[in-house]
Amino acid sequence: MLLLGIDLGSSSVKVSVIDGGKGRTISAASYPPSEMEISAPLPGWAEQDPEQWWKNFTLALAACLKPLGPKRKSIGAIGISYQMHGLVMVDKERKVLRPSIIWCDSRAVETGERAFDRLGKDFCLHHLLNSPGNFTASKLAWVKENEPDIYRQIYKIMLPGDYLAMRLTNEIKTTISGLSEGIFWDFMRSEVSQELLDYYGISHDLLADALPSFSLQGELTAEVAAELGLTPGIPVSYRAGDQPNNALSLNVMKPGEVATTAGTSGVIYGVTDKTQFDPMSRINTFVHVNHTKRLTRLGVLLCINGTGILNSWLKKNTGAGLTYPEMNDLASAVEPGSNGLFIFPFGNGAERMFGNRDIGASVHGLNFNIHQQGHLYRAAQEAIAYSFRYGLEIMKETGINPTVIRAGEANMFLSKVFRDILSSLTSTVITLYNTDGSVGAARGAGIGCGFYKTEEEAFHGLEVTGSSEPDHHMALIYDARYNEWLDILENYLYE
Repeated sequence: MLLLGIDLGSSSVKVSVIDGGKGRTISAASYPPSEMEISAPLPGWAEQDPEQWWKNFTLALAACLKPLGPKRKSIGAIGISYQMHGLVMVDKERKVLRPSIIWCDSRAVETGERAFDRLGKDFCLHHLLNSPGNFTASKLAWVKENEPDIYRQIYKIMLPGDYLAMRLTNEIKTTISGLSEGIFWDFMRSEVSQELLDYYGISHDLLADALPSFSLQGELTAEVAAELGLTPGIPVSYRAGDQPNNALSLNVMKPGEVATTAGTSGVIYGVTDKTQFDPMSRINTFVHVNHTKRLTRLGVLLCINGTGILNSWLKKNTGAGLTYPEMNDLASAVEPGSNGLFIFPFGNGAERMFGNRDIGASVHGLNFNIHQQGHLYRAAQEAIAYSFRYGLEIMKETGINPTVIRAGEANMFLSKVFRDILSSLTSTVITLYNTDGSVGAARGAGIGCGFYKTEEEAFHGLEVTGSSEPDHHMALIYDARYNEWLDILENYLYE
């Protein structure tokens, strides 16, 4: 059986087809070739058109299926990974009512903070394991308060992956993991939090019915199958947010295992069997993909909004046509520490680890007579690594203390400069694998449809492709530099 995986990101949509038996990717494609636009009608806002997601998916799928020829008829299941925390709203005709308010949109920060205060810290942290913060429930409450005409037309709300699944199957469903990422889930009662809905004045009817992440969630309709060049009736048998799915793709399924990504945002994601929370709500706990009533599997997630987007911004605005490998070459020619140049990468909205403050990105110590492009590119990769260490130190307070971190061959982890900095700075081994989100979604589809009899079977073909180990000399340099960076940051935060 062939398995189709879809990864709906905020930058692009990637599609992969794997040979289920061998666990090998046989075709893959992504679209668009440049990053998808994120609209910002007002400062702190971030929106995307769900119809654009669908168009980009169809183009990526067409490119992926083209070399398969008749083999495409062997595709037996579909899995979906998607950008977390977004809000999609449709009316009774299943038409989208407004652009999706996506994960990095900051407009609902105050809405969530008021809910945290009114519902009470004790209730939120013990029942929701999180502050309502700037998550999907708070985004919906913002729409209710500020766009009442749109709110009155809502039939169902969805996460981005739920929307894509609806287009494929004509079924409106979600997952328990998805409800938890929207901060709708009461972990103590294992049900949707009625207290949260009552506080926000949101009807339970607006929420889709929830299924396990691994389950039969609808079948490809004949009409859509004809449009896509696929066989009708293929089941959608897995869906998960991008970070739980990234963990799945790296076989991070057991307590103590840790995965990380550094795309537009950066994430450290550790699996635990303990129902725990950060008292300051700087990190978040969600239902992991393999959680059941009998087996507690939760994902502890720290998100840094401003990571890879800094590197992307530099490429667009200072790169003069350079590729990322060329930027990395320039960065590698610069000595560790970038000759005193510091960057703060936090220019992508409110940062959870700073109490939902939007502190912006900034450059410190720039000297026009010393610093050149390479210094800027290395300082950016150092800044992203510093922000990961800052976040990892927060996670250690909740018992997540990795010695090995797994990552896919993607985004910032394609840079050896970045991997070596992060490994030395955090005293961890960085292990790379031949996988990505779309491949993980394909493996998830195989579990959900029953093709794989055990989780272990799903990871045939997952291989280590590289690693970075801490360098003692570099660690000494970067430990000192990190403390300087931290001093400037704390002065900036608390001045």
